[in-house]
Amino acid sequence: MFSGVVEATGKITHLKKNLGTIQISVVRPNSFSDIKLGDSICLNGVCLTVEKFDGHSMEFSLGDETLNVTGWDEDSLLGFDVNLERSLVFGDRVHGHLVTGHVECLIDVISVTDLGGSRVIYFELPKDKFKFVVPKGSVAINGVSLTVNDVEESLFSVCLIPETLRRTNLGTLSVGNKVCLETDYMIRAVGKLWQ
Repeated sequence: MFSGVVEATGKITHLKKNLGTIQISVVRPNSFSDIKLGDSICLNGVCLTVEKFDGHSMEFSLGDETLNVTGWDEDSLLGFDVNLERSLVFGDRVHGHLVTGHVECLIDVISVTDLGGSRVIYFELPKDKFKFVVPKGSVAINGVSLTVNDVEESLFSVCLIPETLRRTNLGTLSVGNKVCLETDYMIRAVGKLWQ
């Protein structure tokens, strides 16, 4: 589990295709000095396992399901800056909301409005996700915990504050970009109980 509060970004520097998987190498932030083999890292909203690391990089494998859900491929990955967060430790404060790192789908950026420091972004809202996205509820976009401002029939909006724009890769979003969406797990779990 993660909190959706990104600790750093890291550039994907190498990748290798290998029997249905893609192995990637990501620049290791200095603050990740305590990582171990097998640790879970949320990489742009996707929970991945550290398979190898050194003082400068971390390596992960992307399986078929991850590649299908995220739309990632060799061309889109190399050189891309990804949001990074280490998994929660019991006893830590949760600053965002509980994020599983299990991306549900890709959605499009519909509009970006600069408010002089902060930005309002509208995203596509797939019909099957509508019941899980509520005003003042939470979503994770590329692994970033965000509060939903407004929900319409096929859209929802969030407001990105300057700190989020600085700390994450969301500051580079423009109309037509695709992002990874994870709706609030608690809302989905309660919804499943009431089916």
